[in-house]
Amino acid sequence: MTDLALIHPPLPAELEKAVTRSHRGKIRIAAKDRSRPAVNLLIAVLLFLTVLAFCTFDYQNIDFSKAILDTLHNIRTVFLEPELTRETVGGILYQLLVTFCLGTLATILGAVLAFFCSLLCARNLAGAGSVHVIKSIIAVIRAVPTVMWVLIFAVSAGLGSVAAVVGLTFHSFAYLTKAYAESIEEIDPGIIEALKANGASYWQIICQAVVPATITYMVAWTFMRFEINFANAVAMGAAAGAGGIGFNLFMAGSFYFDLHEMGMLTYIVVIAVVILEMISTKIKAKVK
Repeated sequence: MTDLALIHPPLPAELEKAVTRSHRGKIRIAAKDRSRPAVNLLIAVLLFLTVLAFCTFDYQNIDFSKAILDTLHNIRTVFLEPELTRETVGGILYQLLVTFCLGTLATILGAVLAFFCSLLCARNLAGAGSVHVIKSIIAVIRAVPTVMWVLIFAVSAGLGSVAAVVGLTFHSFAYLTKAYAESIEEIDPGIIEALKANGASYWQIICQAVVPATITYMVAWTFMRFEINFANAVAMGAAAGAGGIGFNLFMAGSFYFDLHEMGMLTYIVVIAVVILEMISTKIKAKVK
């Protein structure tokens, strides 16, 4: 009995309560989570508010059967009957290029600024005061949606491509700074300590340790942000008057209500996104 106790010591009281045995003989481990009741209560409240909202909406005598049929008809028109009616293929490709340039410019500017700023907020490279201050500022910038930054800068720069690029760059800078800093913090501290012990300067540590160890992650994060910026640039074409294919989508869907052209533009955007994803995958594979 003593030998068995030494080999298999008794479980703690809390863990013994958490471990139960099912009727099939399998052991189930139920971890106690004190936050689960609060989460369940929050979900229940949100469900109640959702049901209450749907019950108290002013539907203004909408015929739901007709509305559903009209919606299905519009979906069929958009996705099954795409056609360019007001724009030529060359004009649409030019507008797509404008959108691509907006996303590219915002990503490049944001990535360059984010790289230098991430060196000031990575815990293994910067002081605690600098880390806390910069990360707090970055968190505030990221908390504001991209479209809000674009509209804020549109007040001073006016609606157009300038406000769109500055707003996209501002949010991209904050997003990539956090991503780059976390990648830098994952570096083996022994590498940095070894370079410091050998008398390496700050920029030698950056060039010989930080960049080689994090380049793959930085490229991956940059291309992920570029895909986000491309999608945002499509939206900013309408919201900020930045032009590009987003403005054509806005005009076709809201002004002309040309569902055929809207469907064709949607397919063009989807194809462009797929091509960009394939290109980014190949580039990331070569960097590795």
